[in-house]
Amino acid sequence: MRTDSNHAGGGFNPPEPTAHGGPDYGRFIEAVRALQDHARGADAPDAVITEAAGLIEKVSALLAPYDADEWNSPSGRRMDLPNRGNVSSVPVNLAVTADDRVEGTAFFRRFHLGRNGAVHGGALALLFDSLLGFTAAKLTRSPYQRTGYLHVNYRKIAPIEKELQVDAGIDRIEGRKIFVVGKLCDGDDVLTEAQALFVRLKPGQP
Repeated sequence: MRTDSNHAGGGFNPPEPTAHGGPDYGRFIEAVRALQDHARGADAPDAVITEAAGLIEKVSALLAPYDADEWNSPSGRRMDLPNRGNVSSVPVNLAVTADDRVEGTAFFRRFHLGRNGAVHGGALALLFDSLLGFTAAKLTRSPYQRTGYLHVNYRKIAPIEKELQVDAGIDRIEGRKIFVVGKLCDGDDVLTEAQALFVRLKPGQP
């Protein structure tokens, strides 16, 4: 794996934009997401699973020589793509509003299924950690921060494979502490709410 000694983690270095991965990197990420969905949901014959496992192993072998550390991988640094090309994030489309809030949509795929058509609670927490962190960073213009705590209130079942709405804003700021709140909705129904504390890092903190 390639590493970069200039990025030891101090200061929680923000990602540097890149075009690595080329014009098909977004297609590549979408293909991986689709594969995750099929791996979660397919009930295929044994022979099909055997063939699929072989093909996936070949793809892994193809990519293995190019493993890179977090500072050099395009994942998370493709600013031209949704979620910056980060395959681990819940797919979202977000924008800062004129009244200093963050609004947008989220879409949980089959991969995020918990049970009975509902999004897994851990996937909801992942969404809010990213959403509220994005909100804190964008609205304070302070990217150097980490999560202090995250509290999620599960109000109603959140369905997979349906476009849902998100809304978030800053509740208050106390010194280095940024308190953020947000919600996930299906129309007028509030499905999940969350509160989080993000702490601005001191110079050199990882």
